[in-house]
Amino acid sequence: MNFYKPEKTISGPAYGKGFKLFATVMTIGLFAYGASIALRFPLLQYGVGVKALVFGAALMLAISYYWFLRARTTIDAAGIHQTWLFDKKVEWRDVRGAKMIGIPYLSWLFPPRMVVRTGNSFTTFNGGSREVLIEFAKISLAFQMKR
Repeated sequence: MNFYKPEKTISGPAYGKGFKLFATVMTIGLFAYGASIALRFPLLQYGVGVKALVFGAALMLAISYYWFLRARTTIDAAGIHQTWLFDKKVEWRDVRGAKMIGIPYLSWLFPPRMVVRTGNSFTTFNGGSREVLIEFAKISLAFQMKR
């Protein structure tokens, strides 16, 4: 028997508009900085290891940026699911506790997150829309009342 079950399926972006704007500015800045380094230093004269490191860093930056823009959080009767490079999923039957955490004075940039305890591990889910954050608050309250 599940302790918590949402009224309906809620789905929304995992990251808010403020964070996406911040990620865009940071990504452009890092790529511009990388381009200025590439123009000032003869990277093609360095070894394969240095080239691979620079290429890998640029690739990971691009992949991370893509998933910051595309990630979605879904709360349904089965559990909580967040897409990303590696998807996160927790089923309701595995949840032992849930709590929302946030960074004071920076919630406009980093909205509160849902930390879910399952046995010996913790999983963090991001909510970038009002509907998802409201459902996070309901989940957190339900598991606080369970104690």
